Amino acid sequence: MNRNVPYALAAAALFGASTPFAKMLVGEISPWLLAGLLYLGSGIGLGIVRLLRDGGWKPSGLRLKEWAWLLGAISFGGVLGPVALMYGLTYSSGSTASLLLNLEAVFTALIAWVIFKENAGTRVVLGMVSIIAGGIALAWPSGDSINSSWLGPLAISGACLCWAIDNNLTRNVSGTDSTFIAGAKGLIAGSVNCALALMAGQHLPAAGMMLTTMLIGLIGYGASLVLFVLALRGLGTARTGAYFSIAPFFGATLALVLLAEPTNAAFWIACVLMSFGVWLHLTERHEHTHAHEPMEHSHVHVHDEDHQHAHEAGWEGQKAHDHPHQHNAVTHKHPHYPDIHHRHSH
Repeated sequence: MNRNVPYALAAAALFGASTPFAKMLVGEISPWLLAGLLYLGSGIGLGIVRLLRDGGWKPSGLRLKEWAWLLGAISFGGVLGPVALMYGLTYSSGSTASLLLNLEAVFTALIAWVIFKENAGTRVVLGMVSIIAGGIALAWPSGDSINSSWLGPLAISGACLCWAIDNNLTRNVSGTDSTFIAGAKGLIAGSVNCALALMAGQHLPAAGMMLTTMLIGLIGYGASLVLFVLALRGLGTARTGAYFSIAPFFGATLALVLLAEPTNAAFWIACVLMSFGVWLHLTERHEHTHAHEPMEHSHVHVHDEDHQHAHEAGWEGQKAHDHPHQHNAVTHKHPHYPDIHHRHSH
């Protein structure tokens, strides 16, 4: 198994588990303010982690054009997406919302394939079709009052589209410090949403509830996003999204246990369809002869088959480290993902 897959799986588990907890807070805190506090908790928490890790402030290392990618990602994924999700949760059950979030993987892959030209194998495409079918089953209005409107599923689907755009934009800065990227997203998006919500007349909750909300944001959004960026670096956008699509199953399970929500036939049909789609993604394999163009970049790496270069005397690069390094042109064949070293055409 690719060493980056556990990052994607762990990110999925943390984010999926946060959805039913956020559902519990809907009604206690307005959706707009709730989205802001979740991201603000992520940003503040990761900022503290980064300061402690580095022993003080360290520059991000982002170039000017990379800031444009990051700010675009923050706008869609940190500002618009969370607000749409929180509003969607007010019109959908927690378990339905958790499974419907699988659509993020579909939108992420479509954007990656159509715009950024990542390759799409048969198994991945069939998996996406299965996930879409499951999403349609979940979104179909039922007799339950909480699932009787298209408004909830539509808002959650809009959130998934925002996050899909975010994922593809973040792909272009995934080689830099993942903690900085996730922390910047949380701090900027959280501050904007909280400020707008307060200007609209909403009020902060009690201190205890506010801290609880921010803690959920730190774990479910912040830590999850750090792991997601690491997975993007090593797996590419579409495949990271595919692995991440198991997140709703963690959320759905917790929602059924913690919120005692009822299920219906559509829910279980969606479970089967989405599970089949995820299985197809997890068992996809991609291998062909490909050429690497000469390139120079900087990211955390070890001296594996793709990173064989010299260091100063006495240091062999056994541990993970970060510095500008050169890749020479090479043509070879091996199983690979569209990571930061394999973004070639097909």
